[in-house]
Amino acid sequence: MCRREGEKLFLKSERCFNKCSFERRSTPPGERHRRSTTKYSEYGRQLRQKQKAKRIYGVFEKQFKRYFRDAERQKGITGETLLRMLESRLDNIVYRLGFASSRAEARQLVSHNHFLVNGKRVNIPSYLIKAGDVIQIRERSQQIDRIQQALELAQQRGVPEWLSLDFDRKQGVVNAIPIREQIPTTIQEQLIVELYSK
Repeated sequence: MCRREGEKLFLKSERCFNKCSFERRSTPPGERHRRSTTKYSEYGRQLRQKQKAKRIYGVFEKQFKRYFRDAERQKGITGETLLRMLESRLDNIVYRLGFASSRAEARQLVSHNHFLVNGKRVNIPSYLIKAGDVIQIRERSQQIDRIQQALELAQQRGVPEWLSLDFDRKQGVVNAIPIREQIPTTIQEQLIVELYSK
């Protein structure tokens, strides 16, 4: 997937930092891409941005389209609202707080009932978090090796400024929903808006 998008998407946690296949071979997959560089049409550029966003956040087409329609109905810039909604997903917040080393791992941990939101158990990865919500690892889940390893990595990596993390209590607080400048992705959201507005 990283080779298709032409950049590292950090889908595989530690592997992306140590021995990423994108570093060995950065050309897109497929026989024809070995000979020539691909030039995309306008539609192709728009499609690549949409596919990149779907792959980064681990969302399927139907759900992604629903997020876009919801973002379109809200006030503000549609593309930025779409990215803010994707960043507000519970599995993404768990990943950003460092409770999981990748979004795929965060999705699995959430669906296996390892997290509490405001003291209540939530096992829906697409649950939208609001400002002020508290995400906490359940008491019996705090000893899981994968979560402890992810927390060690998080201490080195740090958390975004719109989140605050208490390592001792193993809980995080969403201070605010991030603005576009606080979302560290190379997605050109305007191209996604153009694609869906046709």
